[in-house]
Amino acid sequence: MAKTVTFGEIMLRLKSPEHERLFQSPLLEATFGGGEANVAVSLSIFGKDAAFVTSVPDNAVGEAAIDELRKHGVDTKFINKVKGGRLGIYFLETGACARPSLVVYDRAESCIAKAKASDFDWNSILKDAEWFHVTGITPALSQDAADAALDAMKIAKSAGVTVSMDLNYRKKLWNYGKKAPEVMRELVKYTDVVIANEEDIQMCLGITADSVDVTKGHLETEDYRKLTDKVKAEFPNVKIVAVTLRESKSADTNGWSAVLSGKTGFYSSKKYAINDIIDRVGGGDSFSAGIIYGLQEYADNEQQALEFAVAASALKHTIPGDFNLTRKSEVLALAGGDGSGRVQR
Repeated sequence: MAKTVTFGEIMLRLKSPEHERLFQSPLLEATFGGGEANVAVSLSIFGKDAAFVTSVPDNAVGEAAIDELRKHGVDTKFINKVKGGRLGIYFLETGACARPSLVVYDRAESCIAKAKASDFDWNSILKDAEWFHVTGITPALSQDAADAALDAMKIAKSAGVTVSMDLNYRKKLWNYGKKAPEVMRELVKYTDVVIANEEDIQMCLGITADSVDVTKGHLETEDYRKLTDKVKAEFPNVKIVAVTLRESKSADTNGWSAVLSGKTGFYSSKKYAINDIIDRVGGGDSFSAGIIYGLQEYADNEQQALEFAVAASALKHTIPGDFNLTRKSEVLALAGGDGSGRVQR
């Protein structure tokens, strides 16, 4: 089976219980997550052959992260183990009503931030690969991580592998002296499928649509047609641009949909009213996994591919943790109109 390869950082996730503030009680829930790892897990659960590439410390914490990936069927044989290294950590406080969720990073000098392009034999890793996926988080960590991502993308392109990038702008991470567009615009030159939201496109690529305002609570899809046209005009190598549209009413209530400017036209998905959100972290990653799966499985129907991705990511909001533990059958049921939530017996 042709495989999808993802490259990035897996982190230890430490979350306060339910909707508590960090350290309100002396408990933190420990799990694992991270953009590209989340994509690999979701694809594996959908039935795809998925491999995740990273560097982790050669200790019990690194082994636990690898074990968690293996539990979900992800191929981990290309993960580097580094003696004396550390695993990145992020602390999460889940918001409620008008209080937003809060993420605090502790990932400086992590194994992947210190990894070099020469640490990975991409010709071997990408053998038999059909798809390669990375996010804008990895190149934000360090110059070395950015160089490693660029090297992988160049080799993937030369091997005829489809390359996707979720732009994933994280303002708290760009601290090593480069502005995001300086790095990201070069990486997008080797990208076939761009996945983003409006802020990602503006902050990573310097491309704006004056009529788009994500704070007004209502988003016009026609504005995004213009925005995606601009991306394709500046980067002719990009064949598909998928943009998520999150209408944020509060920390608990969002409208969720997406648009896709594809090879055959411009498509808008149905909109989901997501109320009583359990966990929105990983929502974008679940959309990326859905797009990758959809474009592979429904190559002749970009509308269907988009609807699959939006339904998959809508379901992720109901699941605690970074990983989207949603099966293909559940995604297809929701995309087909069954959002009743009735007990399945």
